[in-house]
Amino acid sequence: MGPAKSITISACLELSRRKSEEHSEAPQQIRQSRDSYQILSRYLIDLQHEQFYAMYLNRANHVLGVDRISSGGISGTVVDTRLICKPAIMQLASSVIVAHNHPSGNLKPSSADIEITKKLKEGLKLFDIKLLDHLIITDSGYLSFADEAML
Repeated sequence: MGPAKSITISACLELSRRKSEEHSEAPQQIRQSRDSYQILSRYLIDLQHEQFYAMYLNRANHVLGVDRISSGGISGTVVDTRLICKPAIMQLASSVIVAHNHPSGNLKPSSADIEITKKLKEGLKLFDIKLLDHLIITDSGYLSFADEAML
């Protein structure tokens, strides 16, 4: 088999993998941090830079939508609480779950991670929207602020 044929087969396999991920049966109702991880990890694994996402939920914890809030550098990204509050209000969300990745693989939250979580919780509270969780996602797993009683 020549190099052109090999590349074509590899590309077909990759497209097939991506298509099957689109139609995978990920939970659309959040019952635990693992459900959030299954949805948000699709966006945050295998990245070489930090990104921050928000997932908006209705009163029954059904997913209303997922938005990328920011994309940053290797060791950080800037998060503006207004960019999370506005879509939450527009979608009539009752709660929000946020997540970002650590390309380093370190699951330990930084002081900036803890500070933005507090800031988001207080900002969303003004609109009667609850911050349910903040996940830190790496290629090898995740840390849930809610599971660790850090909210």
